[in-house]
Amino acid sequence: MQHLHPDPCPALIVERGPHDEGVGLWVPEHKHRLVREYLTASRHAWKKWPQRVLIDPFGGPGRIQVRGESFTRDGGAVVAWRALCDAAPFTRVFVGDIEGERAEACEQRLKALSAPATAFTGPALQTVPQMIAAIPSNSLCFAYIDPYNLELLSFDILKSLAKLRVDLAINFSTMDLHRNMELEFDPKRARFDSTAPGWRDSPAIRAASKSNAPAAFFRYWCDLVTGLGFTHSREMPLVPNDHGHTIYRMVFFARHDLPNRIWDDVARGPNRPLDLFDH
Repeated sequence: MQHLHPDPCPALIVERGPHDEGVGLWVPEHKHRLVREYLTASRHAWKKWPQRVLIDPFGGPGRIQVRGESFTRDGGAVVAWRALCDAAPFTRVFVGDIEGERAEACEQRLKALSAPATAFTGPALQTVPQMIAAIPSNSLCFAYIDPYNLELLSFDILKSLAKLRVDLAINFSTMDLHRNMELEFDPKRARFDSTAPGWRDSPAIRAASKSNAPAAFFRYWCDLVTGLGFTHSREMPLVPNDHGHTIYRMVFFARHDLPNRIWDDVARGPNRPLDLFDH
């Protein structure tokens, strides 16, 4: 269970979801828990690197409030910072958001915890290259990629990050995929085109039935990312919303076996499907 820390900057903006009613409990219980447990479990590997960099281009304000709770909790970047701050603290923390007030709030909260944080304002397609340009040589990086929908998960972001020594923890919106894939076969639409370039021309996707097409798309996307020189984890845990419906799948990519094995260990759970691609 996540330890509840007080807000280091309580006067600043807090993420309360798209309707300002609070985010789902699944955010801290699934997404943030996996990030925290992976970094904690891999802390000894991080110690070996002189430069350790956290990249969170969809960081929000660094503080969330769960629906129905009267208190607030750490956001993803703050959770990641706390996970390593005692054993092998990040030497650079780069956070971004399309809104300047949110990015700066995240930076201020991190700095209040002694994190060497820098905020970047703008869409991730613009801020990620700026972050990369500021990363020292001989750095090991951890990128937490948590876009709201698939349209924001541009493959160009991942191509840029692939230039680094980096592990990728990506929240892939399965709900967006299932809801909209049939519509996206219309070539006049393009919401998924930057996420998985060329997907409409994939023989496997074209041959798939309506019910199997989302799984074929997910396989195709995974193959694109592994084509950048990564391997993906065996464990790709489902992230359910408060009603038990799957909305995300957390996928981990690394260039070496050890990070993937650590992720598999912390991500393995009773809700693991028999087939990683059947949802």
